[in-house]
Amino acid sequence: MSASSPENGRAFLHAERYVGERVTEALARIDPTSIVRAVEILTKAPQIFVYGAGRSGIIGRAFAMRLVQAGLRAYVIGESVTPIVRRGDAVFILSGQGESYSSIQTANIVRREGAELIVLTGRAGSKLAHAATQLLVVEFPEDAERARYAPLGTLFESASLRLTDALIAELLRARGETEDSMRRRHAIMV
Repeated sequence: MSASSPENGRAFLHAERYVGERVTEALARIDPTSIVRAVEILTKAPQIFVYGAGRSGIIGRAFAMRLVQAGLRAYVIGESVTPIVRRGDAVFILSGQGESYSSIQTANIVRREGAELIVLTGRAGSKLAHAATQLLVVEFPEDAERARYAPLGTLFESASLRLTDALIAELLRARGETEDSMRRRHAIMV
């Protein structure tokens, strides 16, 4: 196949549309009251801790960064400088399947310490979902195209990034923050 073949770019175009449409549909199914409650929990918490494994962890790190830039005290669980979770704190766990050992163990510790637990998962019936104080679910019914255009956890991870970025917008509104106030907290002044 030559570089100018009509086949080139076809998978990209299908995947881009497929992922975008499926993520938009899943996010539209989220109950707005669960978003409001998650924002309330995050806003009142003295400290926020974020946890996720693999690519979910990467999305979690991006979320924690924005939380700090929004003026909140946020940490990534597993980092050497992360303090202990205490009663009244909030923990935000991202887990597509909601069954990973590390996520469930983290949830058990959070509940034992009396912190609030926000869970973002793709499975409402998972063990992790049952431990949540506030549950955010982005489910994706299986179809024939998913494995080709959005392998493994791609849909959940894409939805998680959009959801957490939208949560930041709601937190900014609730806290009276702006892009300018965020910029002042940015690691590199831009």
